[in-house]
Amino acid sequence: MNPDFIKYQAQTSPYPLGMEVSHAVGSYIYDTNDKKYLDFVAGVSACTLGHQHPRVNQAIKDQLDKYSHVMVYGEYSQSPAVQYCKLLASLLPESLNKTYLVNSGTEAIEGALKLAKRTTGRSQLISCHNAYHGNTMGSMSVMGFEERKQAFRPLLPDVDFITFNNEEDLQKITTRTAAILLETIQGGAGFIQPENNYLQKVRKRCDEVGAMMIVDEIQPGFGRTGKLFGFQNYDVVPDIVVMGKGMGGGMPVGAFTASAEKMDLLTENPKLGHITTFGGHPVIASACLATLQELTETNLMQDALNKEKLFRSLLVHPLIKEVRGKGLMLAAMTETAEITNEVILNCQDKGLILFWLLFEGCAIRITPPLTISDEEIKEGCAIILNVMDEIMKKEQAV
Repeated sequence: MNPDFIKYQAQTSPYPLGMEVSHAVGSYIYDTNDKKYLDFVAGVSACTLGHQHPRVNQAIKDQLDKYSHVMVYGEYSQSPAVQYCKLLASLLPESLNKTYLVNSGTEAIEGALKLAKRTTGRSQLISCHNAYHGNTMGSMSVMGFEERKQAFRPLLPDVDFITFNNEEDLQKITTRTAAILLETIQGGAGFIQPENNYLQKVRKRCDEVGAMMIVDEIQPGFGRTGKLFGFQNYDVVPDIVVMGKGMGGGMPVGAFTASAEKMDLLTENPKLGHITTFGGHPVIASACLATLQELTETNLMQDALNKEKLFRSLLVHPLIKEVRGKGLMLAAMTETAEITNEVILNCQDKGLILFWLLFEGCAIRITPPLTISDEEIKEGCAIILNVMDEIMKKEQAV
Protein backbone atom coordinates (compact mmCIF):
# COMPACT_ATOMS: atom_id res chain seq x y z
CA MET A 1 0.00 0.00 0.00
CA ASN A 2 1.22 3.49 -0.83
CA PRO A 3 2.27 4.94 2.57
CA ASP A 4 1.31 8.46 1.44
CA PHE A 5 -2.26 7.21 1.00
CA ILE A 6 -2.42 6.48 4.72
CA LYS A 7 -0.34 9.46 5.82
CA TYR A 8 -2.04 12.26 3.91
CA GLN A 9 -5.52 11.09 2.92
CA ALA A 10 -8.18 10.84 5.64
CA GLN A 11 -9.51 7.29 5.94
CA THR A 12 -12.97 5.92 6.65
CA SER A 13 -11.91 2.65 8.28
CA PRO A 14 -8.82 1.27 10.06
CA TYR A 15 -8.13 -1.27 7.30
CA PRO A 16 -8.70 0.08 3.78
CA LEU A 17 -8.15 -2.36 0.93
CA GLY A 18 -5.42 -0.08 -0.39
CA MET A 19 -5.16 -1.23 -4.01
CA GLU A 20 -3.00 1.23 -5.95
CA VAL A 21 -5.06 1.91 -9.07
CA SER A 22 -3.38 2.43 -12.42
CA HIS A 23 -6.35 2.50 -14.81
CA ALA A 24 -9.77 0.96 -15.39
CA VAL A 25 -11.56 -0.10 -18.58
CA GLY A 26 -14.92 -1.79 -19.05
CA SER A 27 -15.44 -4.32 -16.27
CA TYR A 28 -11.82 -4.34 -15.08
CA ILE A 29 -9.63 -2.28 -12.76
CA TYR A 30 -5.83 -2.52 -13.07
CA ASP A 31 -3.33 -1.90 -10.29
CA THR A 32 0.13 -0.36 -10.62
CA ASN A 33 1.62 -3.84 -11.06
CA ASP A 34 -0.69 -4.27 -14.09
CA LYS A 35 -2.71 -6.96 -12.33
CA LYS A 36 -6.31 -6.84 -13.50
CA TYR A 37 -9.36 -7.26 -11.31
CA LEU A 38 -12.84 -8.09 -12.52
CA ASP A 39 -15.12 -5.50 -10.93
CA PHE A 40 -18.29 -6.91 -9.32
CA VAL A 41 -18.87 -3.69 -7.33
CA ALA A 42 -18.84 -0.83 -9.88
CA GLY A 43 -17.72 1.79 -7.41
CA VAL A 44 -20.54 0.72 -5.05
CA SER A 45 -23.20 0.86 -7.79
CA ALA A 46 -21.91 4.15 -9.24
CA CYS A 47 -20.25 3.04 -12.49
CA THR A 48 -23.44 2.03 -14.27
CA LEU A 49 -21.80 1.69 -17.69
CA GLY A 50 -18.48 0.34 -16.45
CA HIS A 51 -15.18 2.17 -16.58
CA GLN A 52 -14.24 4.65 -19.31
CA HIS A 53 -17.44 4.18 -21.27
CA PRO A 54 -16.82 5.82 -24.67
CA ARG A 55 -20.13 7.71 -24.77
CA VAL A 56 -19.68 9.14 -21.28
CA ASN A 57 -16.03 10.01 -21.85
CA GLN A 58 -16.82 11.76 -25.13
CA ALA A 59 -19.63 13.77 -23.55
CA ILE A 60 -17.27 14.95 -20.81
CA LYS A 61 -14.55 15.91 -23.30
CA ASP A 62 -16.98 17.72 -25.58
CA GLN A 63 -18.37 19.78 -22.70
CA LEU A 64 -14.90 20.64 -21.38
CA ASP A 65 -14.19 22.26 -24.73
CA LYS A 66 -17.27 24.50 -24.35
CA TYR A 67 -17.40 25.64 -20.73
CA SER A 68 -17.15 24.30 -17.21
CA HIS A 69 -18.49 26.07 -14.11
CA VAL A 70 -19.91 29.51 -14.90
CA MET A 71 -22.50 30.35 -12.20
CA VAL A 72 -24.14 28.97 -9.07
CA TYR A 73 -26.97 26.53 -9.69
CA GLY A 74 -30.26 27.80 -11.03
CA GLU A 75 -29.24 31.23 -12.37
CA TYR A 76 -28.05 30.48 -15.91
CA SER A 77 -29.63 28.17 -18.44
CA GLN A 78 -26.96 25.57 -19.19
CA SER A 79 -27.84 23.09 -21.91
CA PRO A 80 -26.51 19.84 -20.38
CA ALA A 81 -28.52 20.25 -17.18
CA VAL A 82 -31.65 21.41 -18.99
CA GLN A 83 -31.53 18.53 -21.47
CA TYR A 84 -30.94 16.07 -18.69
CA CYS A 85 -33.84 17.23 -16.51
CA LYS A 86 -36.16 17.29 -19.54
CA LEU A 87 -35.26 13.74 -20.55
CA LEU A 88 -35.61 12.54 -16.96
CA ALA A 89 -39.09 14.06 -16.69
CA SER A 90 -40.16 12.25 -19.86
CA LEU A 91 -39.21 8.92 -18.26
CA LEU A 92 -40.90 9.47 -14.89
CA PRO A 93 -44.55 9.53 -13.82
CA GLU A 94 -46.28 12.80 -14.77
CA SER A 95 -46.23 14.18 -11.23
CA LEU A 96 -42.44 13.86 -11.02
CA ASN A 97 -41.49 16.55 -13.47
CA LYS A 98 -39.02 18.97 -11.93
CA THR A 99 -35.51 18.09 -10.77
CA TYR A 100 -33.00 19.77 -8.49
CA LEU A 101 -29.43 18.71 -9.28
CA VAL A 102 -26.85 18.52 -6.49
CA ASN A 103 -23.43 16.92 -5.97
CA SER A 104 -24.17 13.66 -4.13
CA GLY A 105 -26.89 11.38 -2.87
CA THR A 106 -26.66 12.61 0.70
CA GLU A 107 -27.13 16.22 -0.45
CA ALA A 108 -30.19 15.12 -2.40
CA ILE A 109 -31.60 13.55 0.77
CA GLU A 110 -31.04 16.82 2.63
CA GLY A 111 -32.93 18.72 -0.06
CA ALA A 112 -35.79 16.22 -0.10
CA LEU A 113 -36.23 16.43 3.68
CA LYS A 114 -36.30 20.22 3.51
CA LEU A 115 -38.85 20.12 0.69
CA ALA A 116 -41.11 17.79 2.68
CA LYS A 117 -41.05 20.10 5.69
CA ARG A 118 -41.59 23.18 3.52
CA THR A 119 -44.52 21.55 1.69
CA THR A 120 -46.37 20.16 4.71
CA GLY A 121 -45.43 22.62 7.43
CA ARG A 122 -44.79 19.61 9.66
CA SER A 123 -41.64 18.53 11.49
CA GLN A 124 -41.78 14.79 12.09
CA LEU A 125 -39.70 12.57 9.82
CA ILE A 126 -40.02 8.80 9.71
CA SER A 127 -37.39 6.41 8.41
CA CYS A 128 -36.72 2.68 8.72
CA HIS A 129 -34.56 0.67 11.06
CA ASN A 130 -31.29 -0.28 9.35
CA ALA A 131 -31.85 2.38 6.69
CA TYR A 132 -28.95 4.26 5.16
CA HIS A 133 -29.48 7.57 3.37
CA GLY A 134 -26.11 9.26 3.59
CA ASN A 135 -23.75 10.66 6.20
CA THR A 136 -24.32 14.40 6.49
CA MET A 137 -26.09 15.55 9.64
CA GLY A 138 -29.65 15.45 8.28
CA SER A 139 -29.11 12.22 6.40
CA MET A 140 -27.45 10.68 9.44
CA SER A 141 -30.46 11.68 11.51
CA VAL A 142 -32.65 9.40 9.38
CA MET A 143 -30.09 6.57 9.40
CA GLY A 144 -31.60 3.63 11.26
CA PHE A 145 -28.39 2.37 12.86
CA GLU A 146 -27.56 3.92 16.21
CA GLU A 147 -24.01 2.59 16.42
CA ARG A 148 -22.97 4.86 13.53
CA LYS A 149 -24.83 7.89 14.95
CA GLN A 150 -24.21 8.05 18.69
CA ALA A 151 -20.83 9.80 18.52
CA PHE A 152 -22.35 12.70 16.55
CA ARG A 153 -25.46 13.49 18.55
CA PRO A 154 -27.42 15.69 18.94
CA LEU A 155 -28.89 15.23 15.46
CA LEU A 156 -32.20 16.37 13.98
CA PRO A 157 -35.08 16.18 16.47
CA ASP A 158 -38.49 14.61 15.81
CA VAL A 159 -37.24 11.62 13.83
CA ASP A 160 -38.88 8.24 14.39
CA PHE A 161 -38.27 4.78 12.96
CA ILE A 162 -40.39 1.90 11.72
CA THR A 163 -39.49 -1.59 10.48
CA PHE A 164 -39.37 -2.11 6.72
CA ASN A 165 -42.16 -4.45 5.54
CA ASN A 166 -43.97 -4.22 8.91
CA GLU A 167 -47.47 -3.08 8.01
CA GLU A 168 -48.57 -2.46 11.60
CA ASP A 169 -45.84 0.18 11.92
CA LEU A 170 -47.49 2.26 9.20
CA GLN A 171 -49.95 3.54 11.80
CA LYS A 172 -47.02 5.56 13.18
CA ILE A 173 -47.37 7.77 10.10
CA THR A 174 -49.85 10.41 11.30
CA THR A 175 -51.03 13.96 10.69
CA ARG A 176 -47.83 15.07 12.48
CA THR A 177 -45.66 13.44 9.83
CA ALA A 178 -43.99 15.56 7.18
CA ALA A 179 -42.63 12.56 5.31
CA ILE A 180 -41.63 8.95 5.44
CA LEU A 181 -38.31 8.25 3.78
CA LEU A 182 -37.49 4.73 2.70
CA GLU A 183 -35.25 2.91 0.28
CA THR A 184 -37.06 1.09 -2.49
CA ILE A 185 -34.82 -1.86 -1.71
CA GLN A 186 -33.03 -1.61 1.61
CA GLY A 187 -29.32 -1.49 0.80
CA GLY A 188 -27.15 -1.48 3.91
CA ALA A 189 -29.62 -3.80 5.67
CA GLY A 190 -28.98 -6.61 3.19
CA PHE A 191 -30.75 -5.83 -0.12
CA ILE A 192 -34.21 -6.42 1.33
CA GLN A 193 -37.09 -6.05 -1.13
CA PRO A 194 -40.60 -4.81 -0.24
CA GLU A 195 -43.12 -7.60 0.26
CA ASN A 196 -46.93 -7.91 0.05
CA ASN A 197 -47.38 -4.60 -1.79
CA TYR A 198 -45.66 -2.82 1.09
CA LEU A 199 -44.81 0.32 -0.88
CA GLN A 200 -48.40 0.65 -2.08
CA LYS A 201 -49.56 0.43 1.53
CA VAL A 202 -47.08 3.15 2.53
CA ARG A 203 -48.47 5.30 -0.28
CA LYS A 204 -52.03 4.72 0.89
CA ARG A 205 -51.20 5.64 4.48
CA CYS A 206 -49.42 8.82 3.39
CA ASP A 207 -52.46 9.85 1.36
CA GLU A 208 -54.72 9.23 4.37
CA VAL A 209 -52.80 11.58 6.66
CA GLY A 210 -51.31 14.07 4.20
CA ALA A 211 -47.71 12.96 4.67
CA MET A 212 -45.20 12.87 1.83
CA MET A 213 -43.61 9.67 0.55
CA ILE A 214 -39.92 9.99 -0.32
CA VAL A 215 -38.18 7.06 -1.98
CA ASP A 216 -34.41 6.75 -1.94
CA GLU A 217 -33.27 5.40 -5.31
CA ILE A 218 -29.59 6.18 -4.77
CA GLN A 219 -28.64 2.50 -5.08
CA PRO A 220 -31.51 0.87 -7.02
CA GLY A 221 -31.80 3.69 -9.55
CA PHE A 222 -30.69 3.88 -13.17
CA GLY A 223 -31.49 0.45 -14.46
CA ARG A 224 -29.98 -1.72 -11.76
CA THR A 225 -33.29 -3.48 -10.98
CA GLY A 226 -34.46 -3.84 -14.57
CA LYS A 227 -36.39 -0.55 -14.54
CA LEU A 228 -35.00 2.96 -14.59
CA PHE A 229 -35.99 3.29 -10.93
CA GLY A 230 -36.73 0.57 -8.41
CA PHE A 231 -40.14 1.98 -7.43
CA GLN A 232 -41.34 1.37 -10.99
CA ASN A 233 -41.28 -2.36 -10.21
CA TYR A 234 -43.88 -1.94 -7.48
CA ASP A 235 -46.71 0.09 -9.04
CA VAL A 236 -46.32 3.12 -6.80
CA VAL A 237 -45.59 6.82 -7.36
CA PRO A 238 -43.77 8.71 -4.58
CA ASP A 239 -44.00 12.44 -3.91
CA ILE A 240 -40.23 12.84 -4.11
CA VAL A 241 -37.66 10.54 -5.64
CA VAL A 242 -34.01 10.86 -4.59
CA MET A 243 -31.19 9.66 -6.82
CA GLY A 244 -27.41 9.60 -7.05
CA LYS A 245 -24.61 7.03 -7.51
CA GLY A 246 -25.36 5.43 -10.90
CA MET A 247 -26.84 8.51 -12.55
CA GLY A 248 -23.47 10.01 -13.48
CA GLY A 249 -21.68 7.03 -14.97
CA GLY A 250 -19.00 7.33 -12.30
CA MET A 251 -19.10 11.11 -11.84
CA PRO A 252 -20.18 12.73 -8.52
CA VAL A 253 -23.83 13.77 -8.62
CA GLY A 254 -27.20 13.56 -6.91
CA ALA A 255 -30.71 14.89 -7.49
CA PHE A 256 -34.23 14.98 -6.12
CA THR A 257 -37.35 15.16 -8.25
CA ALA A 258 -40.89 16.18 -7.36
CA SER A 259 -43.80 18.05 -8.93
CA ALA A 260 -43.18 21.56 -10.17
CA GLU A 261 -45.77 22.81 -7.67
CA LYS A 262 -43.80 21.41 -4.75
CA MET A 263 -40.33 22.18 -6.08
CA ASP A 264 -41.23 25.82 -6.73
CA LEU A 265 -41.81 26.27 -2.99
CA LEU A 266 -38.02 26.39 -2.61
CA THR A 267 -37.89 29.64 -4.58
CA GLU A 268 -39.82 31.85 -2.13
CA ASN A 269 -40.78 32.24 1.53
CA PRO A 270 -37.83 32.15 1.86
CA LYS A 271 -36.02 32.80 -1.37
CA LEU A 272 -33.01 30.55 -1.90
CA GLY A 273 -34.76 27.78 0.02
CA HIS A 274 -32.13 25.38 -1.26
CA ILE A 275 -28.91 26.44 -2.94
CA THR A 276 -25.69 24.87 -4.16
CA THR A 277 -22.66 26.19 -6.02
CA PHE A 278 -21.72 23.19 -8.14
CA GLY A 279 -25.04 21.36 -8.51
CA GLY A 280 -25.90 20.89 -12.18
CA HIS A 281 -22.24 21.31 -13.14
CA PRO A 282 -22.19 21.20 -16.95
CA VAL A 283 -19.46 18.58 -17.22
CA ILE A 284 -21.19 16.31 -14.70
CA ALA A 285 -24.60 16.91 -16.28
CA SER A 286 -23.14 15.93 -19.66
CA ALA A 287 -22.00 12.62 -18.17
CA CYS A 288 -25.46 12.12 -16.66
CA LEU A 289 -27.15 12.83 -19.97
CA ALA A 290 -24.90 10.41 -21.85
CA THR A 291 -25.50 7.72 -19.22
CA LEU A 292 -29.28 8.14 -19.33
CA GLN A 293 -29.33 8.16 -23.12
CA GLU A 294 -27.28 4.96 -23.24
CA LEU A 295 -29.59 3.26 -20.75
CA THR A 296 -32.76 4.23 -22.60
CA GLU A 297 -31.46 3.56 -26.12
CA THR A 298 -30.14 0.05 -25.38
CA ASN A 299 -31.38 -3.11 -23.67
CA LEU A 300 -29.08 -2.76 -20.66
CA MET A 301 -31.91 -2.31 -18.17
CA GLN A 302 -33.89 -5.30 -19.39
CA ASP A 303 -30.71 -7.37 -19.63
CA ALA A 304 -30.06 -6.76 -15.92
CA LEU A 305 -32.86 -9.23 -15.14
CA ASN A 306 -31.37 -11.90 -17.43
CA LYS A 307 -27.98 -11.37 -15.81
CA GLU A 308 -29.60 -11.77 -12.39
CA LYS A 309 -30.88 -15.18 -13.50
CA LEU A 310 -27.38 -16.13 -14.63
CA PHE A 311 -25.89 -15.08 -11.29
CA ARG A 312 -28.51 -17.06 -9.39
CA SER A 313 -27.92 -20.15 -11.52
CA LEU A 314 -24.16 -20.01 -10.89
CA LEU A 315 -23.99 -18.97 -7.25
CA VAL A 316 -25.00 -22.33 -5.81
CA HIS A 317 -22.73 -23.49 -3.00
CA PRO A 318 -23.07 -24.88 0.54
CA LEU A 319 -21.62 -21.63 1.93
CA ILE A 320 -24.25 -19.50 0.14
CA LYS A 321 -27.48 -19.54 2.14
CA GLU A 322 -29.43 -17.33 -0.27
CA VAL A 323 -29.01 -14.63 -2.89
CA ARG A 324 -30.99 -11.49 -2.14
CA GLY A 325 -31.88 -8.52 -4.29
CA LYS A 326 -33.10 -7.80 -7.79
CA GLY A 327 -31.41 -7.33 -11.14
CA LEU A 328 -27.77 -6.40 -10.66
CA MET A 329 -28.28 -5.34 -7.05
CA LEU A 330 -27.49 -8.67 -5.42
CA ALA A 331 -26.12 -9.96 -2.12
CA ALA A 332 -24.88 -13.51 -1.59
CA MET A 333 -25.53 -14.38 2.05
CA THR A 334 -23.21 -16.61 4.05
CA GLU A 335 -23.61 -18.08 7.53
CA THR A 336 -21.18 -15.72 9.27
CA ALA A 337 -19.43 -12.41 8.84
CA GLU A 338 -16.11 -14.26 9.11
CA ILE A 339 -16.90 -16.34 6.02
CA THR A 340 -18.00 -13.22 4.13
CA ASN A 341 -14.77 -11.41 5.04
CA GLU A 342 -12.67 -14.36 3.93
CA VAL A 343 -14.50 -14.66 0.62
CA ILE A 344 -14.18 -10.95 -0.19
CA LEU A 345 -10.50 -10.71 0.71
CA ASN A 346 -9.47 -13.97 -0.95
CA CYS A 347 -11.39 -13.13 -4.10
CA GLN A 348 -9.51 -9.84 -4.38
CA ASP A 349 -6.25 -11.79 -4.16
CA LYS A 350 -7.49 -13.88 -7.10
CA GLY A 351 -8.51 -10.86 -9.18
CA LEU A 352 -12.19 -10.35 -8.33
CA ILE A 353 -13.54 -7.27 -6.55
CA LEU A 354 -16.39 -7.84 -4.12
CA PHE A 355 -17.45 -5.68 -1.18
CA TRP A 356 -19.45 -5.52 2.03
CA LEU A 357 -22.82 -4.03 2.93
CA LEU A 358 -22.99 -1.42 5.67
CA PHE A 359 -25.03 -3.15 8.36
CA GLU A 360 -25.36 -6.80 7.29
CA GLY A 361 -22.06 -8.52 7.97
CA CYS A 362 -22.99 -11.80 6.28
CA ALA A 363 -23.67 -10.22 2.88
CA ILE A 364 -21.32 -10.25 -0.11
CA ARG A 365 -22.11 -7.28 -2.34
CA ILE A 366 -22.47 -8.05 -6.05
CA THR A 367 -23.31 -4.89 -7.97
CA PRO A 368 -21.33 -5.01 -11.24
CA PRO A 369 -21.65 -2.56 -14.12
CA LEU A 370 -24.79 -3.09 -16.19
CA THR A 371 -22.46 -3.56 -19.15
CA ILE A 372 -20.87 -6.71 -17.71
CA SER A 373 -20.94 -9.63 -20.12
CA ASP A 374 -22.22 -13.13 -19.47
CA GLU A 375 -18.68 -14.46 -19.86
CA GLU A 376 -17.41 -12.02 -17.23
CA ILE A 377 -20.19 -13.07 -14.88
CA LYS A 378 -19.18 -16.71 -15.33
CA GLU A 379 -15.52 -15.80 -14.79
CA GLY A 380 -16.24 -13.99 -11.53
CA CYS A 381 -18.64 -16.58 -10.16
CA ALA A 382 -16.07 -19.31 -10.83
CA ILE A 383 -13.61 -17.40 -8.64
CA ILE A 384 -16.19 -17.08 -5.85
CA LEU A 385 -16.98 -20.79 -5.95
CA ASN A 386 -13.29 -21.69 -6.02
CA VAL A 387 -12.59 -19.53 -2.97
CA MET A 388 -15.55 -21.05 -1.14
CA ASP A 389 -14.33 -24.54 -1.94
CA GLU A 390 -10.94 -23.65 -0.46
CA ILE A 391 -12.60 -22.28 2.69
CA MET A 392 -14.60 -25.51 3.12
CA LYS A 393 -11.52 -27.68 2.63
CA LYS A 394 -9.63 -25.67 5.24
CA GLU A 395 -12.52 -26.00 7.71
CA GLN A 396 -12.77 -29.76 7.09
CA ALA A 397 -9.04 -30.16 7.62
CA VAL A 398 -9.35 -28.56 11.05
